[in-house]
Amino acid sequence: MASTDKPSDLEYKASSTPSAQEGIDYFKFDVILRFLLFAASLVAVVVMITSNETELVLYKGRPVPQPAKFRYSPAFVYFVAAFSVSGLYSIITTLASLSVIKKPELKTKLLLHFIFWDALILGIIASATGTAGGVAYVGLKGNKHVGWLKICNVYDKFCKHTAGSIAVALFGTIVIVFLIWLSAYNIHSRIPK
Repeated sequence: MASTDKPSDLEYKASSTPSAQEGIDYFKFDVILRFLLFAASLVAVVVMITSNETELVLYKGRPVPQPAKFRYSPAFVYFVAAFSVSGLYSIITTLASLSVIKKPELKTKLLLHFIFWDALILGIIASATGTAGGVAYVGLKGNKHVGWLKICNVYDKFCKHTAGSIAVALFGTIVIVFLIWLSAYNIHSRIPK
């Protein structure tokens, strides 16, 4: 009847409740990653917003100044809006992570919230990065099948800014994937063995 015997209270409490000292505290690394997400979001937005260029384009035989701005493409406007939300989100969650370092009793509950909201923000910024990348690719290469001309041979500065912004955004997307993995691992390490 060894299998039906209940363990002593002291033994049960020791095995089912992990101590606060168990494992490594990853919230300091979480704060660093959230700051990197903020920096990537800020840089991506600023570089995209400053991607304005005006060139002379021939129209009916006469040169006409034609500007290229991020506001002219709904994909780029969505990109700026998504990464603005991501930047604000990263500020709020960085402050929450800092508060958890000071009050460790909130860790597990906050980790569950982080996974949910991080996944939501990942979906938003990944879709914005992909959308902006698709439009930028058409601007770079054009599309001969439907008659869309490439514009990066004319608007060189605009295209370089857009490409830089999308590259930084891709870095931010990878950072938030690491944040989700870190939160999931943190929750997994708190499960009693």
